[in-house]
Amino acid sequence: MLNALLLVTGVAALLLAAWCGWAAYRDQPTKDWHLIGMAVVSVLALAQLVAGVVRLARGERPEQGTTIFVAYLLGALACVPAAGFMSLAERTRWGSVTAAAGGVVLAVLEVRLFDIWGG
Repeated sequence: MLNALLLVTGVAALLLAAWCGWAAYRDQPTKDWHLIGMAVVSVLALAQLVAGVVRLARGERPEQGTTIFVAYLLGALACVPAAGFMSLAERTRWGSVTAAAGGVVLAVLEVRLFDIWGG
């Protein structure tokens, strides 16, 4: 897997989590800027999915299995947008907490993807 892309996506997810967590601490809902941040992190996850599929198409295989690797890639792609939609449904500080949780989950998925690939 592309270690640089894993690192950038994981750090961006943690920064998003800290930013949304700060908004929750200040008793603020998610705002448009938070949603833009979620979109940026989601684009990074999409780039990671594309890079992973390309590497699989080239014949490279993860150590722990292709099926679980693809499942984690799809989960990584879906977790931040899902948290973003849920934060829009809850326009209180708890929406910011939900968005922060999505960022933390993505960062954990990035670590797991690194392990699955054999890093």
